Amino acid sequence: MSKQILLDADYKPSDDEPFMNDRQREYFRGKLLAWKDEILKEAKETLVTLQSESENHPDIADRASSETDRAIELRARDRQRKLIAKIDAAIARIDDGSYGFCEETGEPISLKRLEARPIATLSLEAQERHERNERVFRDD
Repeated sequence: MSKQILLDADYKPSDDEPFMNDRQREYFRGKLLAWKDEILKEAKETLVTLQSESENHPDIADRASSETDRAIELRARDRQRKLIAKIDAAIARIDDGSYGFCEETGEPISLKRLEARPIATLSLEAQERHERNERVFRDD
Protein backbone atom coordinates (compact mmCIF):
# COMPACT_ATOMS: atom_id res chain seq x y z
CA MET A 1 0.00 0.00 0.00
CA SER A 2 1.59 3.29 -1.06
CA LYS A 3 0.96 6.61 0.61
CA GLN A 4 0.17 9.63 -1.51
CA ILE A 5 1.72 12.74 -0.03
CA LEU A 6 0.49 16.11 -1.18
CA LEU A 7 3.44 18.35 -1.82
CA ASP A 8 3.25 21.96 -0.74
CA ALA A 9 5.05 24.22 -3.23
CA ASP A 10 6.14 26.49 -0.36
CA TYR A 11 7.44 23.63 1.82
CA LYS A 12 11.09 23.66 2.87
CA PRO A 13 12.53 20.93 5.13
CA SER A 14 13.25 22.14 8.64
CA ASP A 15 15.36 20.97 11.55
CA ASP A 16 12.20 21.37 13.69
CA GLU A 17 10.67 18.18 12.23
CA PRO A 18 11.82 14.54 12.38
CA PHE A 19 14.78 13.95 10.04
CA MET A 20 13.89 12.30 6.73
CA ASN A 21 10.21 12.00 7.49
CA ASP A 22 7.84 11.22 4.59
CA ARG A 23 7.43 14.88 3.70
CA GLN A 24 11.19 15.50 3.53
CA ARG A 25 11.77 12.37 1.46
CA GLU A 26 9.07 13.39 -1.02
CA TYR A 27 10.45 16.94 -1.12
CA PHE A 28 13.92 15.68 -2.07
CA ARG A 29 12.48 13.11 -4.50
CA GLY A 30 10.65 15.95 -6.27
CA LYS A 31 13.77 18.10 -6.29
CA LEU A 32 15.86 15.25 -7.75
CA LEU A 33 13.27 14.34 -10.40
CA ALA A 34 12.93 17.99 -11.48
CA TRP A 35 16.73 18.26 -11.76
CA LYS A 36 16.87 15.07 -13.84
CA ASP A 37 14.07 16.29 -16.13
CA GLU A 38 15.91 19.57 -16.69
CA ILE A 39 19.13 17.75 -17.61
CA LEU A 40 17.28 15.45 -20.02
CA LYS A 41 15.55 18.44 -21.63
CA GLU A 42 18.91 20.18 -22.11
CA ALA A 43 20.37 16.98 -23.58
CA LYS A 44 17.57 16.79 -26.16
CA GLU A 45 18.14 20.45 -27.09
CA THR A 46 21.86 19.76 -27.47
CA LEU A 47 21.18 16.80 -29.73
CA VAL A 48 18.92 18.90 -31.96
CA THR A 49 21.52 21.69 -32.06
CA LEU A 50 24.41 19.34 -32.86
CA GLN A 51 22.40 17.69 -35.64
CA SER A 52 21.44 21.04 -37.18
CA GLU A 53 24.99 22.40 -36.95
CA SER A 54 26.60 19.54 -38.81
CA GLU A 55 27.19 21.80 -41.79
CA ASN A 56 30.57 21.97 -43.49
CA HIS A 57 32.49 25.16 -42.83
CA PRO A 58 34.63 26.19 -45.79
CA ASP A 59 36.94 28.26 -43.58
CA ILE A 60 39.37 26.13 -41.55
CA ALA A 61 39.19 28.50 -38.56
CA ASP A 62 35.38 28.29 -38.51
CA ARG A 63 35.55 24.51 -38.76
CA ALA A 64 38.07 24.31 -35.90
CA SER A 65 35.97 26.62 -33.75
CA SER A 66 32.85 24.57 -34.47
CA GLU A 67 34.64 21.31 -33.60
CA THR A 68 35.95 22.80 -30.36
CA ASP A 69 32.46 23.98 -29.39
CA ARG A 70 31.09 20.53 -30.23
CA ALA A 71 33.74 18.76 -28.12
CA ILE A 72 33.05 21.05 -25.14
CA GLU A 73 29.31 20.43 -25.45
CA LEU A 74 29.80 16.65 -25.63
CA ARG A 75 32.05 16.71 -22.54
CA ALA A 76 29.41 18.69 -20.66
CA ARG A 77 26.73 16.17 -21.70
CA ASP A 78 28.95 13.31 -20.53
CA ARG A 79 29.29 14.97 -17.11
CA GLN A 80 25.52 15.35 -17.02
CA ARG A 81 25.05 11.68 -17.95
CA LYS A 82 27.14 10.80 -14.89
CA LEU A 83 25.10 13.26 -12.82
CA ILE A 84 21.88 11.49 -13.87
CA ALA A 85 23.35 8.23 -12.55
CA LYS A 86 24.01 9.98 -9.21
CA ILE A 87 20.47 11.38 -9.17
CA ASP A 88 19.06 7.89 -9.84
CA ALA A 89 21.23 6.52 -7.02
CA ALA A 90 19.92 9.21 -4.65
CA ILE A 91 16.32 8.32 -5.57
CA ALA A 92 17.13 4.65 -4.89
CA ARG A 93 18.46 5.70 -1.46
CA ILE A 94 15.19 7.53 -0.79
CA ASP A 95 13.36 4.30 -1.68
CA ASP A 96 15.52 2.12 0.58
CA GLY A 97 15.51 4.59 3.49
CA SER A 98 19.23 5.42 3.49
CA TYR A 99 18.90 8.86 1.84
CA GLY A 100 20.16 11.75 3.94
CA PHE A 101 22.54 9.66 6.01
CA CYS A 102 26.33 9.77 5.60
CA GLU A 103 27.68 6.63 3.92
CA GLU A 104 30.81 6.86 6.06
CA THR A 105 29.49 7.68 9.53
CA GLY A 106 25.78 6.86 9.33
CA GLU A 107 25.02 10.28 10.80
CA PRO A 108 22.39 12.55 9.22
CA ILE A 109 23.66 14.86 6.46
CA SER A 110 22.55 18.41 7.23
CA LEU A 111 19.39 19.62 5.49
CA LYS A 112 21.34 22.68 4.37
CA ARG A 113 23.87 20.46 2.58
CA LEU A 114 21.15 18.28 1.03
CA GLU A 115 19.34 21.40 -0.14
CA ALA A 116 22.52 22.63 -1.86
CA ARG A 117 23.59 19.19 -3.14
CA PRO A 118 20.71 16.70 -3.05
CA ILE A 119 22.96 13.90 -4.34
CA ALA A 120 25.34 14.21 -1.38
CA THR A 121 26.34 10.88 0.16
CA LEU A 122 28.71 12.22 2.82
CA SER A 123 28.23 14.70 5.63
CA LEU A 124 30.18 17.93 5.26
CA GLU A 125 32.75 16.74 7.81
CA ALA A 126 33.24 13.37 6.08
CA GLN A 127 33.47 15.08 2.67
CA GLU A 128 36.13 17.50 3.95
CA ARG A 129 38.07 14.58 5.46
CA HIS A 130 37.80 12.69 2.15
CA GLU A 131 39.09 15.73 0.21
CA ARG A 132 41.99 16.25 2.63
CA ASN A 133 42.99 12.59 2.22
CA GLU A 134 42.76 12.92 -1.55
CA ARG A 135 45.18 15.87 -1.46
CA VAL A 136 47.59 14.03 0.84
CA PHE A 137 47.63 10.82 -1.19
CA ARG A 138 47.52 12.38 -4.66
CA ASP A 139 50.42 11.29 -6.89
CA ASP A 140 51.29 14.70 -8.34
